[in-house]
Amino acid sequence: MKATVMTIALLCAGAAYAQTSAPAAPESAEAARHMDNLATLLDLTDKQKAEVQSVLQEQHAKMKQSFEEARASGTKPDWQQMKALHEQLQQETLQKLTPVLSASQLKKFEIIQQAMGHHMGHGMPHGQSGSTAPAPAQN
Repeated sequence: MKATVMTIALLCAGAAYAQTSAPAAPESAEAARHMDNLATLLDLTDKQKAEVQSVLQEQHAKMKQSFEEARASGTKPDWQQMKALHEQLQQETLQKLTPVLSASQLKKFEIIQQAMGHHMGHGMPHGQSGSTAPAPAQN
């Protein structure tokens, strides 16, 4: 079960980085493979695949821009700010995918997103990864 969840999470993560341009680097080829796997999991038509890929690229670009703006300003956003931005982008993505995907495809996509979030440690306070080890004492 954990292997399935991990596979789904990795597929979704790869899909978020999918590129429409010709693969220029091994990462692009890997992203395209992940998008193909997501298309298989969701049973997407070619038209749906192109639209989903476009929406996911847009989400990735927005997140990347936010990171770059924060870096350029010299500030470091806290965990709560980044979590809020991530959740906002996820909601935008779901809204944009609603007219593209069927109800069952959308539900599968949401499950994949949730699995990816849990696998990547989302929902945990900064510095915690879900382990049962106690947090270091702060002085």
